[in-house]
Amino acid sequence: MTSHLTRLPDSMLHPVSDDDRLRIAAAIDQQELTRLALELGNIRSRSGEEAGAAAYVYDWLQREGFKPRAIGATPTRPNIIGEYGGGGDGANLLFTSHLDTESPAYCPALDDHKYRPETVGQREWTQCWLEDNRLHGYPVANDRGPMSCFMIAAKALRSAGIRLAGRLFLTACPGEIGPEPIEEYQGIDFLGKDIGAHYLFHHGGVAADYAIAAEATDYGVTWQGCGYVLFRIQLFGRGAFTPALVHDADILTHPNPIYRVGRLIEALHRFSADYEVRNRYETEGGLSVPKVQIDSIRAGAPHTFGSGSEVCSLYLEVGLTARQTVAPVQRELEQLLRGLDLGEFELRPLVVRHGYEADREAVKPLAAALGLATASVLGRPLQRSDPIYSSMWRDHNVFNMHRIPAVTCGIPRHLPTPEDLVRSAQIYALTALAICGRC
Repeated sequence: MTSHLTRLPDSMLHPVSDDDRLRIAAAIDQQELTRLALELGNIRSRSGEEAGAAAYVYDWLQREGFKPRAIGATPTRPNIIGEYGGGGDGANLLFTSHLDTESPAYCPALDDHKYRPETVGQREWTQCWLEDNRLHGYPVANDRGPMSCFMIAAKALRSAGIRLAGRLFLTACPGEIGPEPIEEYQGIDFLGKDIGAHYLFHHGGVAADYAIAAEATDYGVTWQGCGYVLFRIQLFGRGAFTPALVHDADILTHPNPIYRVGRLIEALHRFSADYEVRNRYETEGGLSVPKVQIDSIRAGAPHTFGSGSEVCSLYLEVGLTARQTVAPVQRELEQLLRGLDLGEFELRPLVVRHGYEADREAVKPLAAALGLATASVLGRPLQRSDPIYSSMWRDHNVFNMHRIPAVTCGIPRHLPTPEDLVRSAQIYALTALAICGRC
């Protein structure tokens, strides 16, 4: 579902002339942009392995004169920051994209319990290529294609001789995909979002008035996003030596808590469908539909079988819109569990990230700038993005959390073309000029 946005005031924006548009368009080289996206996309950059892609971005920014610096919680997972402009009193605009891309772990001990072998073997996880004028490979769309677009947009402004009054920050961050420290996977090696844009905001030496999370949105825009909570639901029982088992007709009386999981899953399935309807949150800036899914189940140890298990843990991911907090959701789930008569249980939130939205008045100049740029480049009004893009975590949440009006906006998500990259770079450059002004 998409909708046209209400016409927003642009009185606070700096003028962008037809000559500016022509000079910016002429300064964007489609082959250079495509090559940049593919080269970046083909650098292996799973969460925790972002160093190579970070070094590439740093070197490119240095070569192009954007004064890069690396700021990281660890030396191998830095945030990369470049700057352009700042010669006057214009507003500052920050672009951000993430360096990591989702993929299997390529460790059989982990992947064999999550993926089919043919899924692990898909080349799109780590390889990017151009075929039939379409850019293939998950790293292009998520998220080094949009990253390449704002990098080339900054270069186009400079090549066109447009000096910005406000500062333009170009940032590439680790850890937006994940992971999270869970159970035995603890410590800094398993940190995700905490060392990315969140760390950048506090330690990166950036002072943004507005921010754009450059990610694929099919050219739509949203200024709200969901967070999430990962609940661990533990059912408890007692060990029972298999030869000594006496089977009762009632499955709920079985000493092994694994036998009660079926009833729990059915109840959670009903809860999930109802939850997303009751808690959907719609504004002019987006429609957020918080989804629920069981991510993992753990119980016992298969190599020491013979007496069942006393503990069964189920891990439930629950979306949180910008108007929700975690405690009421926990109470609702606890009430559900008590009513199922599953015996002893424990419910604990292992990860909590609330959703956020931009102040509706404060974000208007940024939305107006994007609207004018989109209309100029695409020949149609800026539309509100599909609900999927306002129902997930993206790093615009970090800036909206800290009262910096932020949106997410970018290329098509599925198999973008080189022309899509060019159009997005033009939109980013024109938006930056309207926000930052010239000096």
